Amino acid sequence: MSRESGFQASFIRHLRELFPDAIILKNDANYLQGVPDILVLIGPRWCAFECKMRPTSPQEANQGYYVTLMNEMSFATFVWPGNEKDILDELQRAFKPRRAARVSQSQ
Repeated sequence: MSRESGFQASFIRHLRELFPDAIILKNDANYLQGVPDILVLIGPRWCAFECKMRPTSPQEANQGYYVTLMNEMSFATFVWPGNEKDILDELQRAFKPRRAARVSQSQ
């Protein structure tokens, strides 16, 4: 197992812990070159992640393009061990369940 695939597996475990009802899909890099590694469906929302071992790790062709495009659609980013906690915190804030508006009852 490569170090990146080990980090990816660990990241997926953390996503499952935070979002137990989410559907987490691992994308096939051979199907669409550059599409992020992981797609997460959380209720009506979604996000995508490209896993790297460090921020300076080389990008494959089209990875930057797809991360930018998908981030404009919803939420997508590069993630590595050094920013994982910040990314998961941001994701929890962005995708927290929305409360229904409270309507006061008039007497």
